[in-house]
Amino acid sequence: MDFAKRIESAMSRAIKAGQAVPSPDKLARALHYSVSPGGARIRPNILLSVAAACGDDAPKIADAAAVALELIHCASLVHDDLPCFDDADTRRGKPTTHIEFSEPLAVLTGDSLIVMAFSVLTEVAGLDPMRVIGLMKVLADRTGMPNGICAGQGWESESTVDLAAYHRSKTGALFIAATQMGAIAAGQEGEQWEELGARIGEAFQVADDLRDALYDEETLGKPVGQDDLHGRPNAVTEFGVYGAIDRMKDILSGAIASIPKCPGEAGLAKLVNMQAEVLTPLKWRASQANKIPGE
Repeated sequence: MDFAKRIESAMSRAIKAGQAVPSPDKLARALHYSVSPGGARIRPNILLSVAAACGDDAPKIADAAAVALELIHCASLVHDDLPCFDDADTRRGKPTTHIEFSEPLAVLTGDSLIVMAFSVLTEVAGLDPMRVIGLMKVLADRTGMPNGICAGQGWESESTVDLAAYHRSKTGALFIAATQMGAIAAGQEGEQWEELGARIGEAFQVADDLRDALYDEETLGKPVGQDDLHGRPNAVTEFGVYGAIDRMKDILSGAIASIPKCPGEAGLAKLVNMQAEVLTPLKWRASQANKIPGE
């Protein structure tokens, strides 16, 4: 079974468990709505890639870890879109959860997905309790304060923002979780995988800043120009479009160098190397012969 099938199968089981009757129908439907369509499932794919590189000797634990991570990511999107944060009307080309189901139900949906993430991990605890405890610890650390996505959201309320710290917590946290949890799920130490996750996360944040600056809402499937609208720090403002693209590629080059020794090291290096081309905005590629307006 390939990674996509593993992820979607495990995700489906988790959501169905959360919809067991009797339960509030609208909230049950909102759970499914908020995790589908799944998009690229980038973070769980990275997690399973690292697990595979480390031997993947406990695939059930790896699958649970991948789904737990993706549930946290989906919860963060539901909360990010709320009126108190981004006040977004669309996500992945459809109405956001609070538009479709109401703001109170969106808050409850995000909360439920977070709790569900840890519940999924408890279901495989009997297979290897110490591994699962390690997975829970990493997931908790990279979700809350001071190093998780909650911290990332909190930086947006500060008058002075450390761009590196902001990116590391807002976007990098779940990528760090992906690489560390992948290793832990396969019985390896997670600490040495932190740098790889941090570098991948930083590159994805720069790429997201580029997409926010260069694309339109129809292309992205969500509102654009949010960084400028909310006065947030971003790589395009700091480095310009060309500088941000160069920075993203430099970060990914560093990511390859940071991959720990493991049986699948070469495969991981190839996976990371491919991201530079994937993440470079298509609009920029098509306009290389002409200067981008405003540059």
